[in-house]
Amino acid sequence: MSTLTLQDGTEIYYKDWGKGQPVFFHHGWPLSSDDWDAQMLFFLEQGYRVIAHDRRGHGRSTQTADGHNMDTYASDVAEIVTALDLKDVIHVGHSTGGGEVIRYVAQYSKGRAAKAVLISAVTPIMVKTENNPNGVPMSIFDEIRENTANNRQQYFVDFSLAFYGYNREGAKESEGIRRNWWRQGMMGSIKAHYDCIKAFSETDFTEDLKSVDVPVLVLHGEDDQIVPYEITGVVAAKLVKNGKLITYPGFPHGMPTTEAATINKDLLEFFKS
Repeated sequence: MSTLTLQDGTEIYYKDWGKGQPVFFHHGWPLSSDDWDAQMLFFLEQGYRVIAHDRRGHGRSTQTADGHNMDTYASDVAEIVTALDLKDVIHVGHSTGGGEVIRYVAQYSKGRAAKAVLISAVTPIMVKTENNPNGVPMSIFDEIRENTANNRQQYFVDFSLAFYGYNREGAKESEGIRRNWWRQGMMGSIKAHYDCIKAFSETDFTEDLKSVDVPVLVLHGEDDQIVPYEITGVVAAKLVKNGKLITYPGFPHGMPTTEAATINKDLLEFFKS
């Protein structure tokens, strides 16, 4: 099992397969690098070097008591990239991982990043504030906190329904996909998951988006019930200097899994452009 010990003693589990231009995948809450199976296999076969890590407190990485904030997440990525001596890297983030990507590229990459992709991402900011009047009310995130703290086992079973759009009329539910979501979630630390809710909902990435010089692809499902695309993907694409937005009618939050063929095709086209 590949692990890297960071400067603060945290052990980060990661996968590193193949040769070629590196593509670094950043997973969402409360999952792990396993959530990128459909992309890791595909892009490995396309000749890329594919890397994915379990964020601290998630998956097989150390269940730390602290450090569950975007600056630490991005700093952790910087340590991994430096240790593996990765250059000309394409960073792909889903949901919370999208925030991690843009904070890393903007403030920690030191010229090692070539491109960035934000999929169903929480950027620029999720929560409703005076400066973000169209955001999601804090009460929704308080509810997620309450259920994560006191009912995590059942809540993670239930959460996957909306995550993959299986609660929509006519949806073809995959029990295996839902079980895999629960498996990944329950591998992680309740403390990391609880603290990360604040990180993904309240972190403001506006200035990060404005400062990024590399090309940015923004992909978002129009039926995303977890991260509404109008207040995130649409806004983020306008903030970056060199951005492209693709939205998908009917696609859910977990579209890299349920709609992998479409997502992988659009990613490959961007990678090669």
